[in-house]
Amino acid sequence: MASKKLRVGVIGGGEVAQVIHLPNLQLLSQLYTTQAVCDISKKTADHCAAKFHVPHATTDPYELINSPDIDLIFNLTSDEFHAPYTIAALEAGKHVMVEKPLTLGLASGKAILEAQKKAKNGPKVFVGYMRRYAPSFVEAFKREIATIPRILYARSRDIIGPNAFFVGQSGTEPVKHTDFPPDASEERNKRMGALLSEVWEGQEVTPERTDYCRFLGGLGSHDLSLMREGLGGLPESVQAVSVNKPFYTAMFNYRNKSGEPYSVTYESGIDQVPRFDAHLAVYGEEKSVSIQYNTPYVKGLPIVVEIDELNEKGERTHRTVQTSFEDAYTAEMRELYECLVNGKPIKTSVADAMEDLTLFDMMHRQYNIQSANSRS
Repeated sequence: MASKKLRVGVIGGGEVAQVIHLPNLQLLSQLYTTQAVCDISKKTADHCAAKFHVPHATTDPYELINSPDIDLIFNLTSDEFHAPYTIAALEAGKHVMVEKPLTLGLASGKAILEAQKKAKNGPKVFVGYMRRYAPSFVEAFKREIATIPRILYARSRDIIGPNAFFVGQSGTEPVKHTDFPPDASEERNKRMGALLSEVWEGQEVTPERTDYCRFLGGLGSHDLSLMREGLGGLPESVQAVSVNKPFYTAMFNYRNKSGEPYSVTYESGIDQVPRFDAHLAVYGEEKSVSIQYNTPYVKGLPIVVEIDELNEKGERTHRTVQTSFEDAYTAEMRELYECLVNGKPIKTSVADAMEDLTLFDMMHRQYNIQSANSRS
């Protein structure tokens, strides 16, 4: 039995809350107790409270942020509210688990980092990159790629079908209400507009730029954050990007520790085919390793590592490794507890997430260069 239960307030009662976080908080009741849930829709907040046995529901996030009965805020709101609610929670002395991305712009990320440094009593921010906590990634994948002396090439791919297909088979039956305050849409658009202007500083915020930025902060952030950890950091440069909604690609220039360069391709998009092709693959001279992810919305689907290598007899051998059946979100929430209660360093910290924002900025800059060249 855990020595302490963390008292949680959930801000944002949408799909990821109803399908993932609120059920997991219930299942991990030995570690967490959910004290309150907040959503802009009163009907949604009330539904979540009733379904998940949460004692308090509200439409005011600051009730949770300022409550003395809450230790930890789950910030599950849309991107434009990540920074303001995270900063407010830190100023109130609360820990924060903020769903990825931390935010969309470097300036907003720096504001969160500064608020964390100034906050009294040392509250911490944990960014929800659950793929990086999957046991098969932490154990098998990283162990196997460490035995590749020189990387020749790597690939990050995430081509998936519509989320609604997978959610519909999750057994969670999320609901969505639209009883929003009359000025809610205006405020959201104003905040998002300011955030996009921050990201594309000095550039026109076109629909294509908006879509690209939002995609990288959404599905793209999973892949690129995983790529960073798997390959040991940021690329040296972005050689090229393609922006053809709903598909996006990039080529990154990396370098081995021994100095030899290699390329990494990134390809991602969402179509209507119900498949989940998400993997990171690394190729060496005599060995290749890939980790294959499945949809996280259906609990218990395996995350496996596939290894192909040349043996001493000149034969191709293949192995499949699955470290655990525990899903990545549950592993992430166990890690969150260890970090906040037992002092384990946070891997997906604000400083770490700033690296993703830096990579987004590198990709945005390359897009701007290519756009300018295409017009000249």
